[in-house]
Amino acid sequence: MDAFFVSVEEVLDPSLKNKPLVVVRSVEERGVVSAASYAARKCGFHPAIPIAIAKRLCPHAIFLRSSHRLYSEYSAKVFEILRNYSPLVEPMSLDEAFVDLTGCGRLHSPILKTAETIRNEIRDRFGLNASIGIATNKLMAKTASAYCKYCGSR
Repeated sequence: MDAFFVSVEEVLDPSLKNKPLVVVRSVEERGVVSAASYAARKCGFHPAIPIAIAKRLCPHAIFLRSSHRLYSEYSAKVFEILRNYSPLVEPMSLDEAFVDLTGCGRLHSPILKTAETIRNEIRDRFGLNASIGIATNKLMAKTASAYCKYCGSR
C-alpha cells in the first residue's frame, strides 16, 4: 500500500489530501515520524526522522497522532480482498503482503489483469492506492512494487 497510514487519514478527512501530512505515535518532540505524505516527503521527510527535525524542515506540516486500531481495520479489509484472489497471502506488515498468484490465471484472468483488478478494487472500495510488483520471487516482486509506486502494476 502506498503511504498507507497517511492514505487512511486522507480517506477519512479528504481536506488533508495533497498537504504535508505526518503521522506520529506521539506529538511530543522526542518521537519520530511513522509515515509522511508525498507532499511532506518533498520537504525532506522520511520515516523515523525525529519530530523536532521534521517540524524545522516543514513548520506548516500537519502532525497527526497515529491510530493503529484504525490502520489495522483497513489492513484487514485489504487483506480480505487479496484472499479473494489467492489462498496464499503472506502478510509482511499492515501495509504489505506477498500474494502467490501461481495458477490463478485459470480461475480469474492473466496475472497482469488480475493485479490490475486487485488494485482497482482496493481503490474503488477504500480509496487507497496499492503498488503491485509481479515477479518469480519475493525480492524481485518487492523491487518491482517499489518501482511502480506511481505507475501501476508491472
